[in-house]
Amino acid sequence: MQYPYTKDSERQDVPRGSVTEGQYRSQIFGGTVRDYWLYVPAQYRKQEPAALMVFQDGQAYVTEDGAFRVPLVFDNLIQQRAMPVTIGLFLNPGHAGKAPPETPWQSDNRSYEYDSLTEKYSRFLIEEMLPEVQKTHNLSADPKQRAIAGMSSGGICAFTVAWQRPDCFHKVLSHVGSFCDIRGGHNYPFYIRQWARRDIKVFLQSGEADLDTQFGNWWVCNLQMERALRFRNYDYKFVGGQGGHDGNHGGAILPDSLRWLWADSEAATSRR
Repeated sequence: MQYPYTKDSERQDVPRGSVTEGQYRSQIFGGTVRDYWLYVPAQYRKQEPAALMVFQDGQAYVTEDGAFRVPLVFDNLIQQRAMPVTIGLFLNPGHAGKAPPETPWQSDNRSYEYDSLTEKYSRFLIEEMLPEVQKTHNLSADPKQRAIAGMSSGGICAFTVAWQRPDCFHKVLSHVGSFCDIRGGHNYPFYIRQWARRDIKVFLQSGEADLDTQFGNWWVCNLQMERALRFRNYDYKFVGGQGGHDGNHGGAILPDSLRWLWADSEAATSRR
């Protein structure tokens, strides 16, 4: 099934943000190296703290001709005031090997960083990457002005960061998230039902043709997450479709997903 894109995912006659590329060596993850990109909207002014959105598997989100086309969507929605002035941080998973992986998806530290339910990745973001960005840019410290996103293992990673550190990240966007038994992620629906309620806002997307492996059925696992979030009265939205384990559906609905996620921002409420 192919989902169509809207004009919000196309280049419009609006101010255009800049994208710069860098590389970071993490101490928390034992010297692993990763590429990253930083999107800065044209409307950003250093004297005014900007919102922040972090994307795992950054290369899949930052390209303007890929499934998600985030810089194009950000340019359009920021100009529409459907979301605040938001800096985008696009992170690839770390790699420890001497030779770079053929694709970032094959980075040897990806599953350890993304699928683990420990605090290590949230520490990496909060103690290493955010201070790195703050050397040159003014970021809001308000967790409701911070969002985190990812696809597949990057989706469960995004949820884990907000689940562990709602004081730092309030908003979660998960595309075909791997809430299955790779490193214990299948337990999240039970944690949501039984543990203390977090102040987080969650958007989940998956498809009926998503993966079905020895680790679980991705569609069913996302449905379990949806039911658990509903049971505990979380602020959440689930959008299911007929797609598979790819970014087409999530990319096609990304503008509306971001509108919903940022609907409580000052920019969005002031235009009503």
